[in-house]
Amino acid sequence: MKEMTLKLTVAIDRSIGRTIYRWHVHLYRLTRGFIGHQSPVGPMLILETLGRKSGLIRSVTLLYYEKDLRYYVVASNGGRPAHPEWLLNVRAHPEVSVQVGARRFVALARAVPSTEDPARWTELVNHYHGWGDYQRLTDRTISFVELVPTTRQP
Repeated sequence: MKEMTLKLTVAIDRSIGRTIYRWHVHLYRLTRGFIGHQSPVGPMLILETLGRKSGLIRSVTLLYYEKDLRYYVVASNGGRPAHPEWLLNVRAHPEVSVQVGARRFVALARAVPSTEDPARWTELVNHYHGWGDYQRLTDRTISFVELVPTTRQP
């Protein structure tokens, strides 16, 4: 059953996912998180990065884990072979904007390959088992990103 659920999740993600994700960002912003912050698998945030090539602001909704006033997101990219574009943008420009519910803030983002902090990776996979499933789908090492809020305003 778990394998079928994973296959269905990946199929949806890879077919209509991009359209759904754009609407998710739009509704989240429009309702200040009333729609879009909570999901069946856990809380979601909006991460805004500066495009490393375009210089344009890019937005994506991501499942997150919060601990000790820090937020963690995982660059699983649905188990695809390539890293998600937002991770590459974070590596190039680590100052990002984040929206959690109605709250917006600037954060410093630090990408960490899961193999460099296995204890944190285990904690993240325990929060959402799908991240571990995605790691099994790809040969690349999935990274997670630690978002540390700053006092700067977006």
